[in-house]
Amino acid sequence: MVPESLRAAYLSHLRVERRLSAHTEKSYGRDLDLLLQLAGSQDLDTLSPHDIRRYIATLHARGLSGRSLGRALSAWRGFFNYLARDHGFRHNPCADVRPPKSPKKLPHALTPDTAAQLMQPAGDDFLALRDHALLELLYSSGLRLSEIAGLNVADVHRSEHTVVVTGKGAKTRVVPVGQKALEALARWLQCRAAAAGNQPALFVTQAGKRLSGRSIEARVALRARQLGLADAVHPHVLRHSFASHVLQSSGDLRAVQDMLGHASITSTQVYTHLDFQHLARIYDAAHPRARRKG
Repeated sequence: MVPESLRAAYLSHLRVERRLSAHTEKSYGRDLDLLLQLAGSQDLDTLSPHDIRRYIATLHARGLSGRSLGRALSAWRGFFNYLARDHGFRHNPCADVRPPKSPKKLPHALTPDTAAQLMQPAGDDFLALRDHALLELLYSSGLRLSEIAGLNVADVHRSEHTVVVTGKGAKTRVVPVGQKALEALARWLQCRAAAAGNQPALFVTQAGKRLSGRSIEARVALRARQLGLADAVHPHVLRHSFASHVLQSSGDLRAVQDMLGHASITSTQVYTHLDFQHLARIYDAAHPRARRKG
């Protein structure tokens, strides 16, 4: 059978035997069209893993993402499995081929001005003081949602301007806390005392229970909506903003790694981002061979 007939037979198999939706069948058809286009006149049964890798590289150069390439490879792999089962093909050239990894999608960092707007106090009642302290601490110290939800009053050392955090793998680290966050925490702790009783949690509900991670997410999002911010804001955005703003100001990747609690600096390099112009300015200022003569 010619390649186009094999393509049609496979799509019929997907529709009739596997009962896939018309949308999925159409998607598979587009991926198979790419394969047939790249293979040209070459016999499909003679394709090798090297050929498939070359096709993937070609598509990647055209701008297809790792996710799109992974989907195409999956469609091709299923196609060759079908051809081996029903049409006597000898092997599957896609069996051991993997697509390139796509970079992790990260939330956009807030601008410093937007972050400052989000840190404005909303009032002096219980919820306003608590939420203000929450926001200030998230942005000041770059804490994960689980870390701030798990904090106890005893973890905050105001005289030392630090907080002791239990992160991933039950590892603890000491993180600096900025003056604005310390002031917000001091106001919150005065208000908290009446509701918390013997509860050790730093952030509590009006009923004196530990504030859950889901509730923290909801309160952060609510404050952003109240201010009419265009950005969708959640705790991870504030962690990302913290990392980006500290790195842009200091250029100290290792210090940011320690504060974020990353085991590998590679994670910090992926997690934080700098625009190219800022990197160029750091390079021009710091590298002895880059300095312009006056």
